[in-house]
Amino acid sequence: MKFKTALLFSVLAATLTLTSCANMKKKPTDGLTESNTTGDNSKVDNGKNGGVTLELNGDSDSNKAGALKTVYFDFNSAALSADTKETLNNNVAFLKSNAAVKVQVEGHTDERGGVQFNLALGEKRAKSVREYLIGQGVEGARISTISLGKEKPVSFGHDEESWSKNRRANFVVIGK
Repeated sequence: MKFKTALLFSVLAATLTLTSCANMKKKPTDGLTESNTTGDNSKVDNGKNGGVTLELNGDSDSNKAGALKTVYFDFNSAALSADTKETLNNNVAFLKSNAAVKVQVEGHTDERGGVQFNLALGEKRAKSVREYLIGQGVEGARISTISLGKEKPVSFGHDEESWSKNRRANFVVIGK
């Protein structure tokens, strides 16, 4: 009798497990939330960012900041080149069409130069990007800046090709 009862409970448990698993909703596998709403760590594509992932704390270096793109600078300069302005104009369009998005602009340098010099140069780069965005109509309260100097490189070589990739200002989504 004990054996029949144990067998019955085992079959019942297996049936309930399989039934409950069959009724579970499958989560989307495309990196988007099911309802296209934003939670703390959700990914969203609301059709405005061309299928690009927009994540809270996502950054333009890793393509997780919607359509926002990283901009690059010449050696020892915070001046915005024509190419940089073109990229920033696209970023402005994205920010204007996504009014809830808040960003932090991170200023970076290559490995050359001292810590203090590079922190100051990174700050100038971040601020020049912020001022350009504001000048193009993006609300200043949506844009904060920080300098990371040479502390967060994306390329680890010791040549001009690597250095040019590290002289940048990237965007981090801090609110959406």
